Amino acid sequence: MQSAAQRFWGRKLILNAAFSALPETALDTTALGLAVVAIDPLRADIAASLSTDIAAVETVWRTLTAAGIESPGQSYDFIRLWIEDRGIPAEDQRFVVGTVDGRPVALLPLHRKTVRGIPVFTWFPGAHAGCYAPVADFKTLAALGPVGRGALWRAMVGQLCGADLIYLRSMPTEIDGATGLFDELGSTLAVETLYRSQYGSWEECDRLQRSKSRRKHDRQQGDRLAAMGEVGFEEIRNGGDMRCAIETMFIQRAARFKVMGIRDPFVHDRLTDFYHAMAAAGSGVDVRLHVLRLDGAIVAVRYNVVDNDRMFCLISSMSDDPAIQNGSPGKQCLLRVMQSVFDQGMRVFDMGSGFTDEKRHWCNVQMPLRQHYIGLTGRGAVIVGVHQTFQKMRAHIKANKQLKVLARNVQSFVYRLAGKRAAEAPEKSD
Repeated sequence: MQSAAQRFWGRKLILNAAFSALPETALDTTALGLAVVAIDPLRADIAASLSTDIAAVETVWRTLTAAGIESPGQSYDFIRLWIEDRGIPAEDQRFVVGTVDGRPVALLPLHRKTVRGIPVFTWFPGAHAGCYAPVADFKTLAALGPVGRGALWRAMVGQLCGADLIYLRSMPTEIDGATGLFDELGSTLAVETLYRSQYGSWEECDRLQRSKSRRKHDRQQGDRLAAMGEVGFEEIRNGGDMRCAIETMFIQRAARFKVMGIRDPFVHDRLTDFYHAMAAAGSGVDVRLHVLRLDGAIVAVRYNVVDNDRMFCLISSMSDDPAIQNGSPGKQCLLRVMQSVFDQGMRVFDMGSGFTDEKRHWCNVQMPLRQHYIGLTGRGAVIVGVHQTFQKMRAHIKANKQLKVLARNVQSFVYRLAGKRAAEAPEKSD
């Protein structure tokens, strides 16, 4: 049996080896908006502290996100509501604050969960946000340079114990054009792409994203929908009459999941109450629901979260009625959103990861996302290698249309063979 001291030093050697193997990448800071004064990491006092109480880090969290967020997963209130809804015990919550000369510059909000018997530190909401990143003062991260950032991440990771590895999914390779801020945080694997529409006005978006034939096609679809009845569009905000629209959205999504032969994560993971809680008055999360109606009936819904000048689409749905689908209610709803969102002061409309037709039509920004891994134990280091191989295979299948269809058919067959509906399948892990 190893003593506590032996385990400590063994873990320290693993962490040092993992971080020292990483390249020291040059950082492009030109997009950060001002000159960055370098910080000497040899003279700076770099330290970290740990809490298992989200309220204890609220002030730090809100200060670091005052200028904006890259994802709802960085929102204090989003994570607070998630923890409450999921009933996550304090012993499985980790909030690591990194400081430079006594000033908080980074925060890692992590959930310790057990995946197939393996304890892992990871982001709280899993796959329910488009991307994630540490909550941070990005200008200070840039000023620290590769050596300083490496020391900061080591100090923060050194606060964590009780799991085999850290798995940080879907982290962007750049923040507002500045690249390399997270290169020193573990080993990485690029497997996804984030899609955003970023324009100064609807006129600019319309001119650059829609060709003459595209406008004609949109108009024809709109005419077909209008021929079925009176078309109405509305935006509903927190505290408004959202319940019916949100319930309809989940019903429409469930129908779509059933057709595709895959599990319904919202129903299976009992997440519907969470989305209702976010939409309530005083939740702290700015929810914008876009609803398209046909003769008063809801035929398409988009559930968005807004922070400063950014809007993030979390869920979209449309009617499964073939007759109504002929009028493309989903695309007509999105068209009306695009016609209004930038003129309401939004600078970025984030549509999440994964390629779809709507992203091809409207998104002018594509951002690579990477998975970040840090093995905390010998077993964790082995698991990192296995999971990276799995992610590469998964990405290859998703990029190949034939393999993707085959994989989905096999998945659907397994569910049917087990005599279970998709909503009753075991919880999917990352």
